[in-house]
Amino acid sequence: MIDCAARRQELWSLLGDLPDRDRPIVARLVATEERGSYLLEKLMLDLNGVEPVPAYFTRPAGASGQLPVVIYHHAHGGNYVLGKDELLLGRDALQRPAYAEALANAGYAAICIDAWNFGERRGRTESELFKQMLWEGRVLWGMMVFDALRTVDYVISRQDVDASRIATTGISLGSTTAWWLAALDERVKVCVDLCCLTDYQALIETRGLDGHGIYYYVPRLLKHFTAAEINALIAPRPHLGLAGNYDRLTPPAGLDRIDSALRAEYARLGVPERWRLLRYDIGHFETAAMRAEVMGFLKQWL
Repeated sequence: MIDCAARRQELWSLLGDLPDRDRPIVARLVATEERGSYLLEKLMLDLNGVEPVPAYFTRPAGASGQLPVVIYHHAHGGNYVLGKDELLLGRDALQRPAYAEALANAGYAAICIDAWNFGERRGRTESELFKQMLWEGRVLWGMMVFDALRTVDYVISRQDVDASRIATTGISLGSTTAWWLAALDERVKVCVDLCCLTDYQALIETRGLDGHGIYYYVPRLLKHFTAAEINALIAPRPHLGLAGNYDRLTPPAGLDRIDSALRAEYARLGVPERWRLLRYDIGHFETAAMRAEVMGFLKQWL
């Protein structure tokens, strides 16, 4: 039987020198806007003590009381400008409407931060930031995941959020962030990842390493974990994976391995219905059918 707490600590230990998790979070409201179906808060958060983190928080227009919240993670795609605006505007790889509107229409609040080097945090190249952090004993992916965990700390402090109903989702970079966050933080009750459930060994076998940015790589990770073993830390919580069979970032043989391992783990825990991997004969994007599955899964489990 897996000692999940010990394995989470082991995974956490691979992420380099991280800021203080107990440091108080300071949130500043920059602006509030009415956006039709939702109310938008533009925030500046102090999550890490190193640099401020711009964020968007949305909630359904006219909603009251405590709401379930979806922690949304934006993609990479080589677009360092878009960042958290993906929540509001979408991107070419995603269906319409954008997730802020779709989630608000379904009764969910949402939050999205600019990840390191994106949106209002851009200004250095990804390789420059990776190299600087390496010198400092930090891991860029570790700092990105750290901000995601601290985003959970922030949302549960809000009076308008139901802390028992937190989900996480995203596509591509956002997908990877979602399943790492859910693996490390049990407060996340539902995980939905789109187009980046990548088995690391399969990526090596297909010579696909350069398909992912340098931010993605964690020293010594493969000495401790497979991608399936990280995802197993999400069990028994509900987890939906959506993938394209023609997506070079998620080699099919790797999807087979992860699916087999997670089917076994969820069955062992007596909740086989809480794990689903749906695969489509497409590349690296969300289809209308996938969007319907995302919203249906959130409705069922959140």
